[in-house]
Amino acid sequence: MSNKKSRVPKLSRIRSADPHLEREMAKYDHPLPSREYVLEMLGAGDAVPQSFDDLCALLDVQEFERETFQRRLGAMARDGQLLQNRRGDWLIPDKADLIRGRIQGHPDGFGFLVPEEGGDDVFLGSKEMDKVLHGDKAIVRIIGIDRKGRPEGKIVEVTERANVRLVGRVFNEHGVWFVEAENRRISQDILIAPQQKGDRKALKPEAGQVVMVEILEQPSRQSQPIGKVVEILGNYADPGMEIEIALRKHDLPFEFSREAELQTKKLPDAVRKSDWKGREDITGLPLVTIDGETARDFDDAVYCEPQGKGFRLIVAIADVSHYVGAGSALDQDAYDRGNSVYFPRRVIPMLPEKLSNGLCSLNPQVERLCMVCDMSIAATGAVKRYRFYPAVMFSHARLTYTEVAAAIYENDAETRKKLAPLLPQLENLNTVFRLLLKAREKRGAIDFDTAETRMVFDDHGKIERIEAYERNDAHRLIEECMLAANVCASEFLHEHEHPTLYRVHPEPKPSKVEKLREFLATFGLQLAGGDSPKAKDYAKLLESIQGRPDKVLLQTVMLRSLQQAVYSPDNVGHFGLAYESYTHFTSPIRRYPDLLVHRSIKAVLQPEQYQPGDWDEIGLHCSATERRADEATRDVEAWLKCYYMQDRIGEEFSGSISSVVPFGIFVALDDVFIEGLIHISDLGRDYFHFDEAAHAIVGERTGVRYRLADRIRVQLVRVDLEQNKIDFRLVTDPMIKAVAEVSSHVERPGKYRKQEGKSVKHGMRH
Repeated sequence: MSNKKSRVPKLSRIRSADPHLEREMAKYDHPLPSREYVLEMLGAGDAVPQSFDDLCALLDVQEFERETFQRRLGAMARDGQLLQNRRGDWLIPDKADLIRGRIQGHPDGFGFLVPEEGGDDVFLGSKEMDKVLHGDKAIVRIIGIDRKGRPEGKIVEVTERANVRLVGRVFNEHGVWFVEAENRRISQDILIAPQQKGDRKALKPEAGQVVMVEILEQPSRQSQPIGKVVEILGNYADPGMEIEIALRKHDLPFEFSREAELQTKKLPDAVRKSDWKGREDITGLPLVTIDGETARDFDDAVYCEPQGKGFRLIVAIADVSHYVGAGSALDQDAYDRGNSVYFPRRVIPMLPEKLSNGLCSLNPQVERLCMVCDMSIAATGAVKRYRFYPAVMFSHARLTYTEVAAAIYENDAETRKKLAPLLPQLENLNTVFRLLLKAREKRGAIDFDTAETRMVFDDHGKIERIEAYERNDAHRLIEECMLAANVCASEFLHEHEHPTLYRVHPEPKPSKVEKLREFLATFGLQLAGGDSPKAKDYAKLLESIQGRPDKVLLQTVMLRSLQQAVYSPDNVGHFGLAYESYTHFTSPIRRYPDLLVHRSIKAVLQPEQYQPGDWDEIGLHCSATERRADEATRDVEAWLKCYYMQDRIGEEFSGSISSVVPFGIFVALDDVFIEGLIHISDLGRDYFHFDEAAHAIVGERTGVRYRLADRIRVQLVRVDLEQNKIDFRLVTDPMIKAVAEVSSHVERPGKYRKQEGKSVKHGMRH
């Protein structure tokens, strides 16, 4: 640093006052005014927008520094810290009542700016949206209030373009070729640039085909976006096309980098003797895996034996971190993916198949490296002691939930005979499961009743039928074992003060709790806990509504009052599970946060400090990839359901109202477990109004009310494969009509299928 200082000319009093001067001097031979100092000087007192010359004078920028300083200002503008007005003067956006944020498009052509600093979304009309695409970052100026009372904005500058490639369908109208984006939030058509003469490599798609288009020119007030077709995926109804579209629409990485593939090739096919070093040998214990019939990646194995008045429970987890080193090409690919994505009939794994289904997977009858959580469980279900250590294991059997349930809970003679050597430890596991379940109830964890479904496909890859899928006690057994290990991992890292990613579920927001209480009051019910209810308060309320005909309605509204679980380095606990500390440790093959937790545990055992980067940023990224996977799988399932229903137009179905929105009601069908919309205009000859507090739509003249969880009969009238939409109309059933017209708080019993939050493996998403 002393050499750099010696080359810097003597600084004036103004430049010496820069609070970040030392940092700039350490980084640059000729330090400029820091970004923070530029903002401070522009925003001081009654400061006004400054020309470049005036700003140079204000900050004592010398002649030889002006060009470099101009580039710094440009970089600050690209980051949204500064803005130039029409006169070319530099100003701070906040000083000019400007708002920075990300564009959120709407299929109907309008959109919103979601502010970076929080606050109300800013409405953008279709003319403003012509300048941008969904996902872009921009700066807007508030110009008034729209007819719905929302702040309305005008785009001042686009600071970041989010879309480089898009997936969509090709159309030709009057000789004009364009692509309609599959992401309906992008309402602008992308014009296809004319083919250049002599360009033999140019792709020539047919109208109606699905393509990837690279955007050559972004939209502006004067022109539509222009692009070039870079990949032809095929026809819209080709088998598996719905997945190909979802992968590209949601920017899901589905090909491993060349570096990751080369690294994978160098890995062994089996555990080597050199890998045993520093590990405990537990190959003699009859560990088993218990998973679904179609599972191929086995993260966890379990073993249980009596220990005094309690039990010893071993949860062995695949040691992915041994093969995937921090900062390696495999690690970078795993980080980018964040998690495996489970589509119907296809998996996009977080790790290459050689690892996910082979070397790391706890396959039967082979040695595997693992990280062990070795627990002592008291007769009360409490974990008295636990220990983490690396080990080598040998899975004695690959069991399924179905056969374990048949042997233990249904006493099926044939299955019990088949599993005879393993029955003692399975019985022990069941006993521990019952103990853990009692501890869960005592703790007050929330346990909502949810329904699962699965699709059965024909030979052409299309849905043959959709059927209910019941989670049995074998699912719950494994779930409780995994929860116990996750809690131990969290407590271990918390006690040793080692940073990690926790799985946090914040307390419900006060505004949501207040709305829930107002709703419950109309039923004569109360949620205890004052201003900050706990999970046990929710659990007690759930218990009190068992057997009520309106249970589905009440449970659904309670569920919607809760926040979403996320990953964060800040340990704020898990509200729903009633844990003060919780993390994800048990699925490192398919979840990147679990891999980080393994590395953190190893760092404590060694001991050393593991620091992968900015924990906050990593937590946000992993939470985002989880949501991305959920959205992609929902898109695929929605398309498959539409394809399944397109031949059933005109048929009538019974179902329950699964959601009430200002423009109508969504109905979930009983037997096929598919959801569709009855638009508000099809509810009857009346003016219907949305009552958010009551989760209902009410007729102004007739008083007819349609509320969440109401039973209803509908007719399928339209299926839109392109929009993934299903439309119903109300069937005029005298009995249903009479019931609907009764303004009562007593709801009809009915089925409800929770659409979100299902786990790809263990039922509930924690």
